[in-house]
Amino acid sequence: MVFAKKRFGQHFLINQGVADKIVNSLSFHNNYNTVVEVGPGTGVLTARLMELKRGKLIAVELDKESIIFLKENFDVNKFTLIEGDFLKLDLAEFPLSIGIIGNFPYNISSQIFFKILEHKEKVMEVVGMLQKEVARRIASAEGSKEYGILSVLVQAYYDVELLFEVSPGSFRPPPKVQSSIIRLKRNNTTNLDCDEVLFRRLVKQGFQNRRKTLWNALKPINLPDQFRSSEFMSKRAEQLSVKDFEKLTKQVEEWKKR
Repeated sequence: MVFAKKRFGQHFLINQGVADKIVNSLSFHNNYNTVVEVGPGTGVLTARLMELKRGKLIAVELDKESIIFLKENFDVNKFTLIEGDFLKLDLAEFPLSIGIIGNFPYNISSQIFFKILEHKEKVMEVVGMLQKEVARRIASAEGSKEYGILSVLVQAYYDVELLFEVSPGSFRPPPKVQSSIIRLKRNNTTNLDCDEVLFRRLVKQGFQNRRKTLWNALKPINLPDQFRSSEFMSKRAEQLSVKDFEKLTKQVEEWKKR
């Protein structure tokens, strides 16, 4: 028996039907052949992933109790078990293209997606279970109150789908929130049509003061007065699409070159 630990945000999936549905959501987009499972816990997804027999399976687990359980109940010669923190792994050392799957710990789910974005040229697909509100935030479109930093940054490089919800009774212990499965597929964007570092800065700065117009939210960037006439300055960050943020970034770039 592995006991769920609050510090790791653990809620172990116990519904085999849901596990099957999650694993079957992998499309192997762009034909990657290595699947990385984040936080296998008691191995409910791991067992199903091993049955796929498609390429290499790597499981990354931080909890020592879960690691002992996996070693005692699974043939670890048939997959790679890494004992460590996914957020601290150097994904550059992994195969050229990978898919990521997991029942993501809710307390670090946003950090997992920022980690994925750092390695967007390597991560072809993500199928993750996370808190419903976070999943909706990532998948939401401009104009929504849920639309935010992660929405823009993820959607710049991935096509996002909300797949289905999972009830609290499918877990041990049951979480106090609803859960959703989300799927990301790498799109064809190799590079944005702008300075990507500046793009991220503008997105983050814009949403830090999301109730303000962008003219006021971007004050720390010290834009010149002529920027007031930009089509975006009277809008709030949540009203801009990914393409709008790219266009805004190009405008700021051109100003900086003067």
